[in-house]
Amino acid sequence: MELHLYNSLSRQLEPFRPIDPAGRRVLFYTCGPTVYDYAHIGNFRSFLNADVLRRTLELLGFEVRQVMNMTDVGHMTEDDRADGGGEDKMAVAQMRLSEAKKSGRLPEGTDLDPNDPTAVAQFYIDAFLEDARRLGLRVVADADRDPAVMPRPTRYIAEMIALIRTLIDRGHAYVGADGVVYFDVQSFPAYGRLSGNTPDRVRSGEGGRVDAATQNLKRHPADFMLWKPDPRHVMRWPSPWGEGYPGWHLECSAMAIALLGAETGGVIDLHSGGEDNIFPHHECEIAQACGATGRTEFSRYWFHTRFLLVENEKMSKSRGNFFTVRDLVQRGASPAAIRLELIRTHYRSNANFTFQGVRDSQRQIDRWARLDDWLERHAAAPLPMPGAGPLEQAMAPFTRALCDDLNIAGAVAALNEAAGAWPVDRAPDAGAGPRTFADERRALRRMDSVLGVLDLSRDAAPEEGGDAARIESLIRDRIAARAAKAWQRADAIRDELLAMGVEIKDGPEGTTWRRVLSATPSP
Repeated sequence: MELHLYNSLSRQLEPFRPIDPAGRRVLFYTCGPTVYDYAHIGNFRSFLNADVLRRTLELLGFEVRQVMNMTDVGHMTEDDRADGGGEDKMAVAQMRLSEAKKSGRLPEGTDLDPNDPTAVAQFYIDAFLEDARRLGLRVVADADRDPAVMPRPTRYIAEMIALIRTLIDRGHAYVGADGVVYFDVQSFPAYGRLSGNTPDRVRSGEGGRVDAATQNLKRHPADFMLWKPDPRHVMRWPSPWGEGYPGWHLECSAMAIALLGAETGGVIDLHSGGEDNIFPHHECEIAQACGATGRTEFSRYWFHTRFLLVENEKMSKSRGNFFTVRDLVQRGASPAAIRLELIRTHYRSNANFTFQGVRDSQRQIDRWARLDDWLERHAAAPLPMPGAGPLEQAMAPFTRALCDDLNIAGAVAALNEAAGAWPVDRAPDAGAGPRTFADERRALRRMDSVLGVLDLSRDAAPEEGGDAARIESLIRDRIAARAAKAWQRADAIRDELLAMGVEIKDGPEGTTWRRVLSATPSP
């Protein structure tokens, strides 16, 4: 089957065909976190959709080289302006952590010097990696073997300076009256193709914010910063244009070309990010990369995830609905349920995160986990049918749904229809077919290789609410106790489960369970 993906650049569905002439290797760059605070669940929705895309490609037989940056310099508090503005986000983060340290609000055991920007960045990088591992992002596992796949801009300053030199030499950049190096958008006629924010629209104020203070210092209001001399900036480096720091947009172009585009003339297959990255960030990335390489394209496909609402409202700290992954885990949500809740709405639709949705996702995962256990217990038994079982047959509609622009809802529906064919509350009927329940379990596991929830459900630490294997074991013991009419033992197990925050229900389809999830902060 061929994957058809919506390309933000062309604004239409396109068949996915990589640069690799053999058609198997995919070069994939993902805009990662800015490490000045904890990543929130809106950020993780974008990262998880990129992970689902990667897993889908791997299901289809592609070999994916994914790079995700960890932005540790260059961000300003007003990044909606193409050349930045406001305060340095690192300075803001230092102040926040300094206050947290004084008031004793840092995590127990944290030894952190808030005056050291590198230490501040590392603190939030470690927190991000912990959350990303909880949610099963494959790029993090890659980084354990090869740290270069999660690069930090502070380690690529030389590449950024070289890129600026090339842009100046090619007539795409200049030093403004204020000593700042700017990209000349008028030198790149394709500027605006991704976002629709052409230089004329930006000049008129329609296409994005314009910094009035710098308008007279550069050739065009839309020109954006590549390097800013500033001896007072928290993080700064020597350069031909003075001691200073790089523009945020420059970093991704330089790292993507260095880590993915060396053999392709600076062109990559896929670039992902949130909808808010389209302008100015990704528009500027394209201009820089193409200006430096002379190519007409930087990434052949652009993949953008839309915004996340929380309980039908925009997420904000003032509303009390601003959540990180660790917030939700503390309230009883399992990483598996968080992951499924964040990916189950199509990436090109705004998603509404709800606590009821997390509960529903958990029940769905529990059902799949019970099926997985049941299939494992009967793995050697032949199927009671002459050919492939329902899960094996579901692989085709499951994959077709994913190939239709990552239709997760359709894929889950195909899985659920097949899963309903097996009576997990009793032993299977005797069979003599050539296929076994092990084949069915392999099909379930292949589908979960994209959804990515079964192993999270089993492997997460108990304090994260992800001790599904222990819960299932206790439920099996309770079923056995009830069958033996050992009612006191069965009640004791129920009480133990309740103490773990697990509610069980006995019904005609067997015993089901769900976590008791709190929508309010823990004391």
